[in-house]
Amino acid sequence: MDHRERLVRALNHQDGPVPVDFGSTAVTGIHVSSVAALREHYGLHRTPVKVIEPYQMLGEVEADLLEAIGADAVGVSPASTLFGFANTGWKEFRTPWGQEVLVREGFRTAPAPGGGLVIYPAGDTAAPPSGHMPAGGYFFDTIIRQEPIDDDRLNVQDNLEEFGPVDDATLAHLRRQADACRATGRAVVMGMPGTALGDIALVPAPFLKHPKGIRDVAEWYMSTAMRPDYIKAIFARQVELALENLPKIHAAVGDRIDVAFLCGTDFGTQCSTFCSPATFDALWAPYYRAVTGWIHEHTPWKTFKHSCGAIEPFIGRLADAGFDILNPVQCSAAGMDPQRLKDRWGDRVVFWGGGVDTQHTLPFGTPHDVREQVLQRCRIFGRGGGFVFNAIHNVQARTPVENMVAMIEAVKEFNAKA
Repeated sequence: MDHRERLVRALNHQDGPVPVDFGSTAVTGIHVSSVAALREHYGLHRTPVKVIEPYQMLGEVEADLLEAIGADAVGVSPASTLFGFANTGWKEFRTPWGQEVLVREGFRTAPAPGGGLVIYPAGDTAAPPSGHMPAGGYFFDTIIRQEPIDDDRLNVQDNLEEFGPVDDATLAHLRRQADACRATGRAVVMGMPGTALGDIALVPAPFLKHPKGIRDVAEWYMSTAMRPDYIKAIFARQVELALENLPKIHAAVGDRIDVAFLCGTDFGTQCSTFCSPATFDALWAPYYRAVTGWIHEHTPWKTFKHSCGAIEPFIGRLADAGFDILNPVQCSAAGMDPQRLKDRWGDRVVFWGGGVDTQHTLPFGTPHDVREQVLQRCRIFGRGGGFVFNAIHNVQARTPVENMVAMIEAVKEFNAKA
């Protein structure tokens, strides 16, 4: 059974070895410093690691490390980064923690007045910075850039500035990337440009030089209750654009991808949900169904939804809205017990993540703790397929390399005995 077959079986809820993903998406990756530590552990060549996602400073998991880890998925690189500069060219950069890495040509920073670094949208140092890495930090936080809101002057188009027809250059980029990814023999995951309905990661628009509309994340969440008609109008237009873009994207990449990453909106906190199920049903679900419905009717792609937090009350609703895959499966949040999730939703949802707790066990436990938790999660989630092993969100900086290795080897141990 090859890498892709292993993962596709899991997506179809068929028994088999537990497939593994590290690095196919911006929410299943590894911090650039931790990638370097793994490369050193496995004796791989010590060239600088490439930063493939500058917002979270995620490192590229190259083919040799994918093989060492036993990873079964790869991801199509987007045409541009979350900070709006193109994914072209490489240059050297020394991080504040002293690591020599490679970053994209448009990656431009400056010292922040209060310490740390700022980064600029589209690499334009004449524009206000859109991200800040605090002193002692390992990734960037979004800088909120929003004028005071005048409800009488709110314009739906202001929150649609980043949405529009996918252009020929982007389609050509996706086609090349999909071809290269398929040639690896692994399952292929791709983010869908112009389809991320209300994605909270996009609200602050770190890629825009002068964003307009509602751009404060807290204000956006409050607007779902205070300005539902405005939000619905945005979602309705986003769906129209998505349904115009999807046929073009499908024509470009066809069946060379297996998984469509559609949205990263978080619906949960550590202990609860951000909104009621009724609000989700009225505000999000109809728009999600329109996009997932087109995909399921016209393509073989599986649909991938990311949401952190205590979202057990929403899992059935996400499945009803057409999502096949849930990530990152935050088992440390309230109500997210692994056995309960598998028993209740395991026949409807593929759990992509949940393999080890990245808030406690992986960074602060012992290798024994990590091994035991990984084996337990594989036993629970792996039953009958429907599970792709990944940590709960990205593996962070300063994670002990011996714990990362214990995680990787525990999955191999489980599969060897399965």
